[in-house]
Amino acid sequence: MKVVYASTPEQEQKIKELVDYFYSNVFPIYFSDEDIMEFNRLKVLHTSTRHFEYFGTLKEAYQVIASLQTLISILETSQSKEKYYSLFVKNASILEEFDIYFPFTFSQFSETRNLRGSLFNSYVKEANNFVH
Repeated sequence: MKVVYASTPEQEQKIKELVDYFYSNVFPIYFSDEDIMEFNRLKVLHTSTRHFEYFGTLKEAYQVIASLQTLISILETSQSKEKYYSLFVKNASILEEFDIYFPFTFSQFSETRNLRGSLFNSYVKEANNFVH
């Protein structure tokens, strides 16, 4: 008999927090508001109850958390990202294995948005309470 431990509500919450972090901190570096709205419409990185049933074990939930954290680290690094190509592909594949839609290629994150567009983005969380 094999004992399998189910994912915890805390893990599910952590996954949701990481997805929110992608939308508010990572995507705005590379994409415009319009692009991010489209990602939201297409349910990029979105999870549902079905997903949590699908990666219902502790191990599977940790794989998703680790993949999201790794992708965030790669995309936020100020170093050359090229050396992280295979790590990016591996972690994007893990998300796809769990049916989490992440339709990006590594090259889509080669140019930061502040070179392409406005400095203001409605998805970025405000730095203080004076901005609304």
